[in-house]
Amino acid sequence: MTSPVGVPVPPAPRPPARGAWTRVRHGALPFGSLLLALALWQLLAASGTWSETLVPPPAKVWDAFVDVSTTHDGVRGYNGTYLIEHLGISLRRIAIGAGVGIALGVLFGLLMGTVGWMRSLFEPWITFLRTLPPLAYFSLLVIWLGIDEEPKVTLLAMAAFPPVAVSTTTAVAAVSTSLVEAARALGASRWDVVRDVVVPSALPETLTGVRLAVGVAYSSLVAAELVNGLPGIGGMVKDAANYNNTPVVLVGIIAIGVSGLIIDGLLLRLERAVVPWRGRA
Repeated sequence: MTSPVGVPVPPAPRPPARGAWTRVRHGALPFGSLLLALALWQLLAASGTWSETLVPPPAKVWDAFVDVSTTHDGVRGYNGTYLIEHLGISLRRIAIGAGVGIALGVLFGLLMGTVGWMRSLFEPWITFLRTLPPLAYFSLLVIWLGIDEEPKVTLLAMAAFPPVAVSTTTAVAAVSTSLVEAARALGASRWDVVRDVVVPSALPETLTGVRLAVGVAYSSLVAAELVNGLPGIGGMVKDAANYNNTPVVLVGIIAIGVSGLIIDGLLLRLERAVVPWRGRA
C-alpha cells in the first residue's frame, strides 16, 4: 500500500484478539466450575461418608430428573405433573406476586423519596416487613386468605415489595438537587421534574432493587408453597422431603436455581438496555 505521494505505508497492526479470548474465558470458567462441582459431588457420594439417602450421586439425581420429566411405569412426572409444569406454575405465582410487589415498591419509593412526611410515615413499617422471615407470617396469611393461590401470591408480593421500595426511595432521595433546580428554573412543573429528572436518575438503582426483589421472591418460593403447594416446584420439593426422596429434592432445588439464573440474566440484559449510561461518567 502506498500513500498519494508514492511513499510506501506500512500495514496497520492488527488489534489483539482480546475480545474473542475474553468471551471464551467468560464461557469456559462457569463450565469449568460446573465440572469441578460435579466431580467433587461424585467423590463425596462415592466416599461413603454419608448414605445415598443423604447424598445421592449425580447419576441418581439425573435418573430422578428423567422420572419427574417423563411418564414412567404409568406415572406422569411427580404427583401427576411434569417437572416443567411444576416450574411453570411456580413461575406464574412469582410473576404475579413479585409483579405486584415490585409495582407497589416503585410507587411507594417515588412517594417516599419526594415527600418527606410519607417517608417518615412508611419507612419504619417497610423496614419492619423487610426483617420478617416469610414463615413468620405465612401461617397468618393462610388463616386470613385460605389455602388456595391468594396466600402464596400475597407472600411473594410481601417479600418482593421492601427491596424495591428501599432502593427506589434511596435513589430518588439521592437525585442531584442541581438537576432538579435547573429543571424548575426552565419552567418544569413538579410532575415534569419527576418524569424527566427524578425517574431517569433513579432508574438504575430501581432496576437493581427489582433484581433483588425477584431473588427474594425466589427464596420465599418454598415457604409460599408449604400449604397446598402441589402442583408447584416448591411444593414438589417439600413433598419429596417428607418422604426422604433426596434426588427429587435436589432436582427441584437445581430447577429453581437454574431458572433463577436465567431470569436474573434477562433482567440484567434489560437493565443494560434501559439504562446504558450506568457506570459511565
